[in-house]
Amino acid sequence: MASILDEYEDSLYRSASVQQSRASVGIPHSGYVNARLEKETPIFNKQRIDFAPPEKINSLVVSSNQLCMSLGKDTLLRIDLGKPDEPNQVELGRKDEAKVYKMFLDHTGSHLLIALNTSECLYLNRSVQKVRALSRWKGHLIESVGWNKFLGSETNTGPILVGTAQGQIYEAEISVSEGSLFSTNPDQYFRQVYTLEEESGPAPVCCLEIERGIEGKFFIIATTRKRLFQFVGKVPEGTEQQGFSSIFAMHADHLPSFREFPASFGFSEIAFYTPKLRSNPRSFAWMMGNGVLYGTLDYSRPDSILSDERVWVYPSDIDITVNKPISIVLTQFHFLLLLPDRVKAVCTLNGQVVFQDLFLEKFGLLTRMIKDPTVQQIWIHTEKVVFRYHVQRESRDVWKMYMNMNKFDLAKEYCKDRPECLDIVLAKEAEHCFQNKRYLDSAKCYALTQNYFEEIALKFIEAKQEEALMEFLIKKLSNLKPSEKTQTTLLTTWLTELYLNWLGILEGDPSQRNLYLDTREKFRTFLSSPKNKDCLFNNRASIYELLASHGDTEHMVYFAVIMQDYERVVAHHCQHDEYDEALNVLSRHRDEKLFYKFSPVLIQHIPKKVVDAWISMGSRLDARNLIPALVNYSQSASTQQINEAIRYMEFCVYQLEETQQAIHNYLLSLYALCRPDSLLSYLEQAGTNPNRIHYDLKYALRLCAEHGHRHACVHIYKVMELYEEAVDLALQVDVDLAKSCADLPEDDEELRKKLWLKIACHVVQEEKDVKKAMACLSSCALLKIEDVLPFFPDFVTIDHFKEAICNSLEDYNKHIEELKREMEEATQSAKRIREDIQEMRNKYGSVEPQEKCAACDFPLLNRPFYLFLCGHMFHYDCLLQAVFPNLPAYKQAKLEDLQKKLAATSQPSKSHHRPKDADTISLGKGQQSREQIKADIDDIVAAECVYCGELMIRSIDKPFIDPQNYEEEMQSWL
Repeated sequence: MASILDEYEDSLYRSASVQQSRASVGIPHSGYVNARLEKETPIFNKQRIDFAPPEKINSLVVSSNQLCMSLGKDTLLRIDLGKPDEPNQVELGRKDEAKVYKMFLDHTGSHLLIALNTSECLYLNRSVQKVRALSRWKGHLIESVGWNKFLGSETNTGPILVGTAQGQIYEAEISVSEGSLFSTNPDQYFRQVYTLEEESGPAPVCCLEIERGIEGKFFIIATTRKRLFQFVGKVPEGTEQQGFSSIFAMHADHLPSFREFPASFGFSEIAFYTPKLRSNPRSFAWMMGNGVLYGTLDYSRPDSILSDERVWVYPSDIDITVNKPISIVLTQFHFLLLLPDRVKAVCTLNGQVVFQDLFLEKFGLLTRMIKDPTVQQIWIHTEKVVFRYHVQRESRDVWKMYMNMNKFDLAKEYCKDRPECLDIVLAKEAEHCFQNKRYLDSAKCYALTQNYFEEIALKFIEAKQEEALMEFLIKKLSNLKPSEKTQTTLLTTWLTELYLNWLGILEGDPSQRNLYLDTREKFRTFLSSPKNKDCLFNNRASIYELLASHGDTEHMVYFAVIMQDYERVVAHHCQHDEYDEALNVLSRHRDEKLFYKFSPVLIQHIPKKVVDAWISMGSRLDARNLIPALVNYSQSASTQQINEAIRYMEFCVYQLEETQQAIHNYLLSLYALCRPDSLLSYLEQAGTNPNRIHYDLKYALRLCAEHGHRHACVHIYKVMELYEEAVDLALQVDVDLAKSCADLPEDDEELRKKLWLKIACHVVQEEKDVKKAMACLSSCALLKIEDVLPFFPDFVTIDHFKEAICNSLEDYNKHIEELKREMEEATQSAKRIREDIQEMRNKYGSVEPQEKCAACDFPLLNRPFYLFLCGHMFHYDCLLQAVFPNLPAYKQAKLEDLQKKLAATSQPSKSHHRPKDADTISLGKGQQSREQIKADIDDIVAAECVYCGELMIRSIDKPFIDPQNYEEEMQSWL
């Protein structure tokens, strides 16, 4: 053990010295500082128990933190190690010379069997103080007990196996009665199930172990001095309580499988190792004459549970004839041998002694060694002293042993939390793989070590292993930190160059097609790796140069797509006349700027697909930015191709409801050029309200005039309210169209009459159609026959419009009669008004002295007041306060102005030196003006009663409380 640690420390020292003496110029090397700051505690740490037995110790057993020892002839000491200060002493109560031969404690620490040298057996349960004799066991010297770990409890052992010195195996069961201290017979039954033999006959059963495998299969291991037997069989489900007789019965006619060794020193012992958190042992060690048989337990095997067996011979200083081993204990990686004066620990991986502990002669000869499987503590005792070993970090150096055995996966498993050791293992594994020409595996391991980057890279370059070098660089790149940007850039660029070189070599070799495809996929994975994205993006110019220098346009496009450099991708497709591919890229990534840039080129070759793509983009595209591409295309394209431009403009206008004037103007120009029929329908659909029309009226008028679309021009004139121009142009197209234009100015009768006269003049003078001229008279009520007569030529006879003249005269006669009737009605109305005025002058009302104002409820006669016919009376100021808020704004302003004027007339003159005549004249004029002002105020304020007039009706929907004062009013009620 000491030599191994010294070698390990020397290697760490050399590694630290090399790291301090060299400096890396490329990828940084972060070595480990490995200095032992303090002496490491040993794996097996011995502790002497502070216990002085009153008598010599005969036997000691430990399980589940329960320790039992036999002292002297008749004393049994029980100690709960969780409460060591509360020992329990039990007397065996024997009067004869019987001595304790062996003791057996079950896995729960509840059941203790005490075998006496007189072939008797006693039983003691942890919950009782009295020892009971097992009568059925009498006459058998007990050598071993196989406890039932699956059915045993604190009060019942379940079926157990008992081995005797005569080679017999018995099945028994011990139960503690719940109602009384013991039942009549605590041993429920005791029956023989098998006899173990060697070549010379029956042999003592040294050890028994019961284990359960999968699918209800049980494995029973029994040992003699030279043989190890295995009994394998199934116990039917639900019959486990009936015991193991069926398993032994299977071997009644033939021997079970066994291992035999020739040498013997009179006994043997088997030990098992059960990891924590597991119920079944994982490995075993059988101490016998030839050495220690070590192996693992495989519960999936059908006939034998033992696996990976090997025999470790005893160390050279052990002479089994003089100082043969007494006991054996198995840990995870070691087995401990107990000799009369020392303890040796042997590693199960390489068979080397890694620990030795000598005991002083004053303690006496070592008697027995046992392990508590629950807490993994090892106990050793002499007749005078008890020792305990703690196992601490047993696996600390296991990695080195596995490494030396080239079991690198196991070595890494046992040093994964020790990076300095893991680095040594990885370096050794990498070197091992390199020497065995497993270069890819070597590269993966080297990438995880702290060895210098340049040395490893040169090593692969010298071996001409470019693929392994790439693997090394990839792994190294994946282990770099985000802050190591320079190193990341170097590795990324180098890997790109290596990939391109390798792809270039493979592409020219048809036999390497599959390897080429695989390498290409790896290269693309490398380019698209999220971890490399930022580095590749920041250095994309260099990557483009590398790709261009190798002429790899395929990967240049692939890289551009990854970098979202779609402009370069689309430009590449356009340069190679791959217009569909270019459009697919645009449609897939929906970049508006790229659409604007490449649409002028694409629409020249695939106009329909381009327009479809524009339409799929919807409102994300600004159609104004696409008009230059459409204009350039439409100037050199045929009518059929121009229809694609019209299709997109119609989509913008009708689907997207675009209001941009440029879009509508361009659609108008396309309609005027190729679709005159659609032109008029578009204009009519746009409406006649100039504020809601999105095209330029003047531009549209000029455009339609240039292309001779007079019907459209008439419509535009109507929208512009240029009715005279509309009628003049409509007369060149259709008289009915002119008529429809003439009726448009509904509010201007004079203009309408003028327009109709133009139509009549055109009909008479240009078409010379008198009947149609007469029809104009019937179409417009504003025209009279006398208005039209000047347009007729002199040779026209009266017969053509005789009927029109008669109709006109009749109309005049009706109008005269109507005027007479209106005059008579006016005369009667004036007469009635005069009578009403005369009556009102003589009307009066009386006011009693106690009358009060209807608004303020104060005496009425104290201030100026108003009396209404309805009987309501108001003070002047109360009526004004009630009426003013409900007056229109203009009347409120007029009332305020009149009040100011009234106030001004009531002020006395500041001059006291004016002539008397002038003052009298001034007073007269002022008095007349004042009366007029008061009359005007009365007309506004007292036009109607505030309670009975329309004012009250209009205020019916107003709330009683002003919303602004609602909160204040509500608080006043609380």
